[in-house]
Amino acid sequence: MSDSTIKLTFPDGKVIETPYRTKITEILGNFHIKEDDIYAVKVNNKVYSLEKNLKYSAKLEPVLYDSKEGIAVYRRSLCLLLAAAAYHIYPNHRLLVGHSLGSGYYYTLDTEKPIEEKDIEAMSQEMKALVKMNLPIESSFVSYEEAVELIEKSGLTETRKQMNFLCPPRVRINTIGDFSDLHFGPLVPKTGVLKHFELKQYGEGFLLRFPKSSDQEKIPPFKDQPKLFEIYKKYKTWGKRLGVTSVASLNELIVSRKINDFIDITETLQEKCISEIASQIAEKETVRVVLIAGPSSSGKTTTSKKLALELQALGYIPKVISLDCYYVDHTRTPVDENGEPDYECLEALDVELLNKNLVDLFAGKEVIIPTYNFAQGTQTFNEKNKMVLKDHEILIMEGIHGLNDKLTPKVPANLKFKIYLSALTQLNLDDHNRIPTSDNRLIRRIVRDSQFRGKPAAGTIAMWPSVRRGEEQYIFPFQNNADAILNTALDYELSVLKIYAEPLLRCVKPSETEYSEACRLLHFLEQFASIAPTAVPPRSIIREFIGGSAFKY
Repeated sequence: MSDSTIKLTFPDGKVIETPYRTKITEILGNFHIKEDDIYAVKVNNKVYSLEKNLKYSAKLEPVLYDSKEGIAVYRRSLCLLLAAAAYHIYPNHRLLVGHSLGSGYYYTLDTEKPIEEKDIEAMSQEMKALVKMNLPIESSFVSYEEAVELIEKSGLTETRKQMNFLCPPRVRINTIGDFSDLHFGPLVPKTGVLKHFELKQYGEGFLLRFPKSSDQEKIPPFKDQPKLFEIYKKYKTWGKRLGVTSVASLNELIVSRKINDFIDITETLQEKCISEIASQIAEKETVRVVLIAGPSSSGKTTTSKKLALELQALGYIPKVISLDCYYVDHTRTPVDENGEPDYECLEALDVELLNKNLVDLFAGKEVIIPTYNFAQGTQTFNEKNKMVLKDHEILIMEGIHGLNDKLTPKVPANLKFKIYLSALTQLNLDDHNRIPTSDNRLIRRIVRDSQFRGKPAAGTIAMWPSVRRGEEQYIFPFQNNADAILNTALDYELSVLKIYAEPLLRCVKPSETEYSEACRLLHFLEQFASIAPTAVPPRSIIREFIGGSAFKY
């Protein structure tokens, strides 16, 4: 191999030599896959757009729609398509992205009035016209000054503010026709790929809905989540009142040394919300057990401890029972499709024993709470673990199945109070780019796994898809069963977590399949100015992940 050539290795083991700076589009035929089905390519486990010039020897892998990376590329490209359409239809108004909801993203226009069906239809038709034109989605670098001028011309207020904190000599932008926006990740090569989407009126805005990975051509039925949406609206209104709705706004507070007040305000709001839930429990009067559920790293443990304090202030004596105690012996544990023990499913718990114990406790009887040895996979009973529930004593139980009524079928509804936890930040990166709730939780998990379990970032990233599948199956379908929803995200936390997460993510090697995700998260965290961990209060939920908590875990 000469200095002017590089070696490329394909998934089937085929190796070719090609000139330095060969464009990916020139070698797509070597994948033996229909080129229109390839959205991007992994180069040494990092995802790149097809327009990339290859400058070094690498292992290549096609990114297709049915992969995690392929879905992300499609959705990111679809968001850019919508932004271009909105720019054409409403050039004097800002399109603002919100949070995810029902296989889609929630958007609003800053028209100060609800969006009407005719507005949505106009944007939908413009998107379809851009798809039909099959325009190239181009990526290029411009000077910082040119980028500022472009963003100001487009009226992207929050994006422009963020450029005060990210000041590279050149800025990468994406372009569709006469519309340009900042680059945040690889995109499909042409608008003609983006055929499958739906705009649906919702609330005062609308949803950009997209297919799931299982069927690229079908938009799934809409499943409303009204309780979660109301929580989001509440926090978005709160953020607007404080003038902190984006990472740029947060960075302004950090740089101007005004962040401590914001930290106090966010922590106080969360404490107030937990206090209000405790009051709801007390007002119901009949409640004997509080069931807390939420996805991984939503802060269930700290929330349970904070809620216990609030209930004590109201005259209750809380007792905690972990649902982990009720795992069945390993010989009875169900297996998943790969033949591995499935500890996520409801059948992994001894539901019959749990219900018997609860019914007996509520009847004033003494019970023995089991313990579970994870190393041996066995359930044991010890006389030392006897429990009786007296007057003004209340149980707190946290676990992924807490909102599923099949967990406690023999417990009357009036004795239960169910709480769903969601780490739902109201901040956006900028006008058009959201902060995924799952990213917030994944970064929490990476930090905690390293701090307390000695697990490297690559290990946490590797198991995250499995965790997400369990959440989709066993947690999210039941969130509307909750009597109360608590947002456990703190809008300043990623500026703290980045200090811990960045060194861990940089240790993920290009030879590891998790490298692409590590690079994406590093780019994401670069948007945040840092906050010293010493600014985090000792009872903050963030302490569950970084350490130094006033609570014992």
